[in-house]
Amino acid sequence: MSSTGPARVRQRPEVRRAMIVEAARAVIVRNGVGATGLRDIAAEAGVSVGTVTYHFGSVAEILNEVVVLETERFYGAIVAAVDAEPDPVAGLRMLVEPLFGDTEQVRQHWRIWSDYWTAVVRRPEVAAEYAERIRVWEACLVRVVRRGTASGVFVPAEAPEVVALKLAAYSDGVATQIAQGVPDLTNAVALRWMWTFLSHELGVSAAGIGGSGPEPL
Repeated sequence: MSSTGPARVRQRPEVRRAMIVEAARAVIVRNGVGATGLRDIAAEAGVSVGTVTYHFGSVAEILNEVVVLETERFYGAIVAAVDAEPDPVAGLRMLVEPLFGDTEQVRQHWRIWSDYWTAVVRRPEVAAEYAERIRVWEACLVRVVRRGTASGVFVPAEAPEVVALKLAAYSDGVATQIAQGVPDLTNAVALRWMWTFLSHELGVSAAGIGGSGPEPL
């Protein structure tokens, strides 16, 4: 009488893809995109390289999926809450403050984004079809500025889309500097800079945007 081991459960393709993307995220956070290859991702996922290449054509494609996943996880609940918030000033705070939280989740988020933008500079085609899916924070900021402008709370000197793009670029750069360990640049300092920037762009007080407390320097 022969014996056999337990039957292997065949996973659905979407489950296997998700598992590979999760594994890729872990490797990218740990090693960076430049040091992440298909073999690394396969080893982390516990599958063969052939399984990875069956589901994805390249590391670049996997990176896109990692960033989409990161966007949904990090921004999904934030954007939903901001869109439901009637006060545009409170909405701004809710949208910006999480970017500079002193948590491992935030640090991992910026590691992924920093590597992603570096990859996009080298290979612009990486982000082309994913732009709408990963710029949800910026799109939400546009909606907040529009609501605040319509109600007379904000008096922007430029279009909401321009304000949102400028703040996205500014926050990305500041967060990258924090990740590099620039002396005296803390998350609290970064938030004060964000409130001052938004005050200038939207015609409201920085202290008002940042909540109660002294006027930021």
